[in-house]
Amino acid sequence: MSTTLVVGLGCRRGCSASLLRELIDRSLQAHGVAIDEITALASIDQKSAEPGLLALAAQLDLPLVCFSAAELAEVEALLSHRSAVTFAHTGCQGVAESAALVLAQRMAGRPAKLLIRRQKSQQATFALAGDAPNHP
Repeated sequence: MSTTLVVGLGCRRGCSASLLRELIDRSLQAHGVAIDEITALASIDQKSAEPGLLALAAQLDLPLVCFSAAELAEVEALLSHRSAVTFAHTGCQGVAESAALVLAQRMAGRPAKLLIRRQKSQQATFALAGDAPNHP
């Protein structure tokens, strides 16, 4: 049985692929997860044309899957952090954790959990979700 590990990302408009990659690398390294273990990237549909996200997905050769705020709201009870500011802008309580959870569950076909809670830089947010019992 293969492991599903999904990186969820939220970002400000214009956030570069290099800033996103920096956040991902720092977060994964701190938790002992290799970038080549990642199955996919996830975000909110409002970011589906964001150049930095698209460039990052291309660089990593990973799919970028985006979800509506309503789809992300389905996992709200599982979030470690809820943001009123994010809700005002997107209609969901958190992008990175929600997107990672939704995609990990859909890809694995079974419940997923947050493996790395929301990490934040000035421009972006990161979370890791999966069905991997052997990870953080």
